[in-house]
Amino acid sequence: MHTVEPKVFLIGESRVVEDGLHGYLRHIGVPDWTSNAPTDSELLVEVFGRLCYCSFKPGLNPNVTKVREGNEEYVKNILKVKHGSVIEHPVVNFIFADVSRVFTHELVRHRPGVAISQESLRFVRLDELGQWLPTVIQEDEKGMEIFVRTFEELERLQIQLAEHFRLDDSGVPFHHKKVVTSAMRRIAPEGLATNIGWSANMRTLRWVLETRTASGAEEEIRVVFGKVGEILCGRYPNLFGDFTAEIEEGLPCYKPANSKI
Repeated sequence: MHTVEPKVFLIGESRVVEDGLHGYLRHIGVPDWTSNAPTDSELLVEVFGRLCYCSFKPGLNPNVTKVREGNEEYVKNILKVKHGSVIEHPVVNFIFADVSRVFTHELVRHRPGVAISQESLRFVRLDELGQWLPTVIQEDEKGMEIFVRTFEELERLQIQLAEHFRLDDSGVPFHHKKVVTSAMRRIAPEGLATNIGWSANMRTLRWVLETRTASGAEEEIRVVFGKVGEILCGRYPNLFGDFTAEIEEGLPCYKPANSKI
C-alpha cells in the first residue's frame, strides 16, 4: 500500500485549422479579419459567436452598424449575455491520475458535453494499492490505523488470489487472466487510486468547475478541480477571466461572475 496525491494533466485542446477558417472568411467577404485571441479555443468561441450574427465587421449584416473589437471584450459579452451554445465548440482533454473510484463515480455524473475513458480493472491487475486519504482520516490516528490496515489486507488478498490462480505462470492465456482479474476487482476498495481520461467542452467545464469546487462538494473532487481551475484560468484568460478563487475550508472555491451560461 502507498499513499498518492491526485494529479491533473491537460493533454489536448481544440485547435483552429487555418486554411479552413481563412477559406470561410474569404467566402463571406472578410478575408482580412483577424482576432487577438490568446488561444485557439477562445478564437473558436469568437468565430462561432460572430457567425451567428454575421458580425465580423459593420455592414456585413445590414442590421449591424457597430461590432465589438478584440477577443477579450467579445468573449466577455458572450459570457454576460449567456450565449452558452458557442462556448461548447472548444474541447479540452484531461487525464486525472491517482484519483479514487469515489472521485470517478462523482465525475461521471456530469454527462453532457464530456467523453470518458477509465482505466479498466477487468484488464489491469492490482497488486500494490494506492490511496488518497481525506483530511478527516489523516488527522485521526485511530482512523488512519483502520484505513491502513484495511488497505494492506485488501492488497494482500489481491496478491494471494493471483498466486492461487497462477496468473504469472508461463503459458496462461490472456483470456483467463482477464476473467480472473475481473473477478478479483470485486474486493478492491472504492478508495483505490486509478486513472481516468476526461474531455469536456468549455461550457461544461465552467459549470463543473463552479459546482465541484464549492464548499459542499466532496473533498477529493474539490482538490482535483481546484487544480483544473488553476490550469483553466491561467491558460484561457478570456473564457475563465470572470472566475475568482476564494479559499474555503482550506481549498480553492472558484466562483464566476456569470453563472449557468
